Amino acid sequence: MRDTDGRNADKAQALAAVENVTVLDVTLTDEQSVKQAVESILVKEGTIDVLVNNAGYGMTGVAESFTTADVHTTFDINVYAPWRLIKQVLPAMRKQADGLIINVTSGFGRVSFPFATVYAASKFALEGISEGLHYEVKRLGIDVALLEPGAFPTEMQQKNNPASDQGVFEGYGAIADIPNKMVAALGGEMQDKKPNPQDVADAIVKLIGAPKGTRPLRTVVDPITGHYIEAANQAVAEQFAKGLTVFGMGELL
Repeated sequence: MRDTDGRNADKAQALAAVENVTVLDVTLTDEQSVKQAVESILVKEGTIDVLVNNAGYGMTGVAESFTTADVHTTFDINVYAPWRLIKQVLPAMRKQADGLIINVTSGFGRVSFPFATVYAASKFALEGISEGLHYEVKRLGIDVALLEPGAFPTEMQQKNNPASDQGVFEGYGAIADIPNKMVAALGGEMQDKKPNPQDVADAIVKLIGAPKGTRPLRTVVDPITGHYIEAANQAVAEQFAKGLTVFGMGELL
């Protein structure tokens, strides 16, 4: 967690009171902070069995309204932070010939909807890292799995950030009003389908409990549009297998 002596102190203390839970203060955008956290776990436990990369940062708006700094911030949390942790845990997992890395992406890691363009790009990037890595480390006893949630009523929805260059909206006319329609439509779907964030946690637990080597590369958790993403995943998987075989790497399947 961040800021365990400040704004998150109460949450950190509550978690630390749970049996077998240790809370570490980690800033995921700080290389040294991540390194120290992983090293402290290895000193205390001697092993790291599972890494779940769940931190996420949302920012919406017409793509042109994103500054370079906006894009960098989004990628720093959604792409570079998971990679920092992956890079730190892989040596230990390779040494023990065992481990599981679960990267939480999004349905927007498979399709890029308008007005979520940069967020989707960051999730596309994490999907790309995870897919290639899945096949690279599988024979070393390490599973890499992707969890693709849809829209859920979580704090991330409430803390979504507007892109910085708001001045460009004037040039988009009525198009700039479309995100409001999307929010309204999504609100209606949420009331109808009532997605429960607990389903995401349950899916993570299910992946952890599955036998090594049997875990799917992608798991969709999305009662609203999940069937679209599942269909896309299936179609891509079939063609991916053909491509890997053509490039002489069919044995990795």
